[in-house]
Amino acid sequence: MTKFGIGQGVPRWEDPRLLRGGGRYSDDLNRQGQAYGYVLRSPHANAKIVSIDTSTAASASGVLGVWTGEDYAASGLGNIPCAVPRHRADGSPMFVPPNAALRAGAVKMVGDPVCWVVAETARQAQDAAEMIVVDYEERKPVTSTALALHADSGTVWDEASNNVCFVFELGDKEKTEEAFARAHHVTSLEIDISRVSVAPMEPRACIGEYNEFDERYTLLTGTQGPHGVRQAIAEPILKVPQNKLRVVSEDMGGAFGMRSGPYPENILVLWTAKQLGRPVKWTGDRTDSFQSDDQARDNVVTAELALDENGIFTGLRVTTVANLGAYLTLLGPHSSTNNLGSLSNTYTTPAIYTHVTGVFTNTNSTGPYRGAGRPEAVYCVERVIDTAAREMGIDAAEIRRRNLIPEIREPFSTGFLFTYDSGEFEKNMDAALEMIDYTGFEFRRSESERAGKLRGIGIANCIEQSAGGPPEWAQIRFDPSGTVTLIMGTHNHGQGHETIFRQMLADMLGLEFEHVRLAQGDSDVAMMGTGTFGSRSSGVGGASIQLAASKIVEKCKPLVAHHLEVAVEDIEFDDGTFIVAGTDKMMGIIDAAKHAHNFMTAPPGFELGLDEWAAWSPPAPTFPNGSHVAEVEIDPDTGTTEIVRYCMVDDVGTIINPLLLAGQVHGGAVQGIGQIMCENMLWDDDSGQMVSGSFMDYTMPRADDCPNFEMGENEVPTPTNPMGIKGAGEAGCVGAMPAVMNAICDALATRGVHTLDMPASPNRIWQALNAPQAQAAE
Repeated sequence: MTKFGIGQGVPRWEDPRLLRGGGRYSDDLNRQGQAYGYVLRSPHANAKIVSIDTSTAASASGVLGVWTGEDYAASGLGNIPCAVPRHRADGSPMFVPPNAALRAGAVKMVGDPVCWVVAETARQAQDAAEMIVVDYEERKPVTSTALALHADSGTVWDEASNNVCFVFELGDKEKTEEAFARAHHVTSLEIDISRVSVAPMEPRACIGEYNEFDERYTLLTGTQGPHGVRQAIAEPILKVPQNKLRVVSEDMGGAFGMRSGPYPENILVLWTAKQLGRPVKWTGDRTDSFQSDDQARDNVVTAELALDENGIFTGLRVTTVANLGAYLTLLGPHSSTNNLGSLSNTYTTPAIYTHVTGVFTNTNSTGPYRGAGRPEAVYCVERVIDTAAREMGIDAAEIRRRNLIPEIREPFSTGFLFTYDSGEFEKNMDAALEMIDYTGFEFRRSESERAGKLRGIGIANCIEQSAGGPPEWAQIRFDPSGTVTLIMGTHNHGQGHETIFRQMLADMLGLEFEHVRLAQGDSDVAMMGTGTFGSRSSGVGGASIQLAASKIVEKCKPLVAHHLEVAVEDIEFDDGTFIVAGTDKMMGIIDAAKHAHNFMTAPPGFELGLDEWAAWSPPAPTFPNGSHVAEVEIDPDTGTTEIVRYCMVDDVGTIINPLLLAGQVHGGAVQGIGQIMCENMLWDDDSGQMVSGSFMDYTMPRADDCPNFEMGENEVPTPTNPMGIKGAGEAGCVGAMPAVMNAICDALATRGVHTLDMPASPNRIWQALNAPQAQAAE
C-alpha cells in the first residue's frame, strides 16, 4: 500500500494501463448488433446542391439506409447551437448559420456532410457512399482571412454582409486615442496568426444507441465535457429532456479544446440508431479530421504600441480580423473575444483598446485550442514590444522591466477587464534570464557568427486567465469494505487526473492510492460536471474534492464519538485517523466507513452510508504567469532553425505533482513551437480546396525539432481557491509562441529582417534573407 500526497512527483497512475493496451478509446468500444455509418462529404468549398441520386447506393449490398440533408430537415431535429452570442456593428444579434448534421440546398466548405450511409459493415457503407451522385453548381469561395472583408470577395452567407458575423470592442477607445496622440514613439506591427489543425492523436469516433422501452438515447464519444454535450444535444437538437440522453466518454487521445461541443456525426448516429432499432457506429480517419474537425487561431492583426521617451508604455491598440470558418460551433466566437484581457499581459499599460471583427469564410469552423485566445493576445503584445525595443534602441529585457507590474499578493486591477490574483512577474523574468545566461548572449552570438550562423534570443512574459467560470462537482463514495470511489465532473484526457485527484484525496483523508478509484466521463454517474478546459480541473475540481472531503470528516465525527464514547467536540481528524484529544483513543477512517454502512453498529439516528458530494464555484479566475526565453541558431544558407536553449519559469500556484506539471508545460510549449515553426493550414484561393489536408502536407513538430526544456517554478499560491492552485495546462503554449518568434526575428534582424509571418519555415526564412532589403543590410 502506498501513500502519496500533494506536492510529490508521482508517475501517472494511468500510464501502465494505457501503455499496455488497456485503454478504452472511442473506436475500441463496440455494441452487439451495431451497424456502421459513413459520411459523404462535399468536395467543393461553396456550391449549390442541384440534385442527389441515392438510388444505387440504397440498393447496394448490406446497406440499411441512406439519408440526405432534405431528410434531416424533414425530421424536425435541430441544429448545433452556438452558446457565445455576439452582435453586429449596429447592435443587432449576429447571424448564426444553420449548422445541421446534414447540409440541405448548399455546401459551404470542403468536408461538409452531404449524405449519411449506414450499412452492416464499414466497408459496405463506404462503398455505397461512392455510388451516390451529387450534382453541384459551384460558386466563388472565400478562404482568406485578410480578403474576407473586401467588397470583391465572394459571399459565404447572404445574411452576412461583407462576410461579417460580429463586431466586438473592448477598452477605452477615447483614452487610448489620446495616448497615441501624445506618444513620443509609436510602433505598428502587422501580424498574421496562422490557422492550425488541432490534430489530436485519436481521430473522432462515436456510437449511438436508442432504447425504445425507456425512450432513451446513449452517445459514446470522446468529449471534454459529457454534461455539456448532453445539454447541447438533448433539447436543442433531439428535442428531448436531458434525462433522455446519456453521454459516455472513456479514454480519449487528446482534445485541446477541439472536443468541447457536439459534431454532426454525434447526432447522425443517435438519429439513425432510433430509426434502425440498433446501435450505429462511426469512426473518422485522418482525412475526416482535416476536413471536419474544428480548427483554430487564424487571425490577421494590427498591433500598435505607444511609448514615451523612456520606453514606458502609454497605450496599446489592437485590431483583429478573426476567421470563424463557415459555421459557428458551440463556442465559435469564444477564442477571439473572451480572453482579450490578456492584452494587458504583465505590464502597466494605462490605456488599451481592441476591436475584433469576426468573419465567415468557406473553411472549417474555428474554435478553442490550447489557450483559446490567450496565446494570440500575448503573442501580439510580446511581438510589438520586441519591435518597439529594437526601434528605440532599448534592450528587450530592460524595456519589459520598466513596464512590469510590481509584485502583487492581493487582487490587482489591470484596468482592462482582468483583476490579477497574485504574481511576481519581475522575479519570473529575472530567474529565466539568469537560467539562460542572458548577459553572456552577445558572446554566444559572436561565436555563431564566426561559424556562419545567425543567433537570436527571445523573451516572452506571459499570463493567462484560468480556473474560472462555472462550478465543478465531486462526489466521494465509500463502499461497505472501506474503499473509495471519487466521482468527478471533469474529464481526464492526458492531464493525469487519475493521479492528481488520487493524490489530493489521499492527502485530505489519509488514504492509500490503492483504496481510491476515479470515475468520470459518464453523465449518468457524475451528478453534474462542467468539464476539462481552461486549466481549471485541478483548481476548481480540487476545491470541490476538498469540500466533499470535509463533509465526509464531519459526518464521521458523531459516529466515531459514539463508538469511542466521547463528546463529538473532542474528536479531531489527522492523516486518516480520528483522534480523541489528549487520549490514546482513535479510529481510522476506513473503520469509520465500515461502521457507517453497518446498521448494527451505527449510532441511533445516523444516516447510513458514507457518500458526500460538493459543488464549488470559483469567485474569480486565477492567473498563472511566467517568463519564457528561447535562444535559436539559424543557418542562413538553408533557413533551418535550431532552438538551442529554452528556459522557462512559471508560476502555476500550488504544485500538486511536479512530474505532471513538467509534462503539461512541455507539451504546451511543443504545440506553441509547432505553430511558430511549421504548422499551417492552407487553402487554394481560387478553388477553395484544402492544400494541407494530410500529414504529407501539414507539418507537425517532431521530437528533434524541440529542445531539452529547462524549467523553473516560482510557486505563488492564489488566494482565489482554497488549495492555491492557478492551473498549468496552457502555460507552455502561451509563452512559447512569442518567445521563439522573438528569438528568430532577433537573429534575422542582423540581416535587416525585422518581422516574419508564422510559420517560420526554412523556406520562408531563406526567402526573407534573400529579399532585397536583407541583401542590402549585409
